[in-house]
Amino acid sequence: MDETDQGLLSEARDEASEPVAGEGRLKRKAYERELHKLQVQLAYLQTWVRETGARIIVVFEGRDAAGKGGTIKAITERVSPRVFRVVALPAPSDREKSQLYLQRYLAHFPAAGEVVIFDRSWYNRAGVETVMGFCSEAERERFFALCPPFERVITGSGIRLVKFWLEVGRHEQRRRFEARIHDPLRQWKLSPMDVESYRRWYAYSRARDAMLAATDTEDLPWHVVRSDDKRRARLNCIAHLLHLIPYEEREAEPVELPKRSKKDTYDDVLRNRRFVPELY
Repeated sequence: MDETDQGLLSEARDEASEPVAGEGRLKRKAYERELHKLQVQLAYLQTWVRETGARIIVVFEGRDAAGKGGTIKAITERVSPRVFRVVALPAPSDREKSQLYLQRYLAHFPAAGEVVIFDRSWYNRAGVETVMGFCSEAERERFFALCPPFERVITGSGIRLVKFWLEVGRHEQRRRFEARIHDPLRQWKLSPMDVESYRRWYAYSRARDAMLAATDTEDLPWHVVRSDDKRRARLNCIAHLLHLIPYEEREAEPVELPKRSKKDTYDDVLRNRRFVPELY
């Protein structure tokens, strides 16, 4: 996003009837207005990625209920899944446990013209695996030693790597967990592992700080997003992602629908089939 785009976005924010920056929860109307503008820019980014063959990895990390899934959805809901791929790997299989730790992630790295978004990533070793005792202290320290060189290999190959940490507070995490408990549409989000992670808040805090100390470098920085207000977090995260990538606005080629051919006309009305009952 260049200085002109930033200026236009700033002007639009000044004109909004609801506050966009500052204290208080962001109103839905203002949020949807700003999100639409940013999603238009994501569409321009998508065109640029396809045309230039760019390869981009975006890593999302954070505590449970920090808002990773909602932010990723806001990024991807208006672009093509063939360009923006989301990777959310399950727990490793027995076979994967016998491989190099980073091996299973490499298979999902982008080819030319792709943006791969990791909903949790190889940083599981620094987070859940450390806190829950799934790796040893020696394995974690080895990961910390290998991670910056590994990521420099990634960027040295021409892949752009962006790392986001979503930071949610104790009280807001509790509120979100309780909302999941009482909402049938969100209960599936609350696993036994999530409940245990809630109990181990301070262990996760120590693990977070150790991870940032070892892997937040000038050339491979972590971008921390305050996420107590989900709407502001999504807007701030998307705007910063756009700011970090030097894309150009490229309008899609105009398309004009041709006339339908009348050659070999055919009765195309569908009849006598099992139609779904029209209850609505």
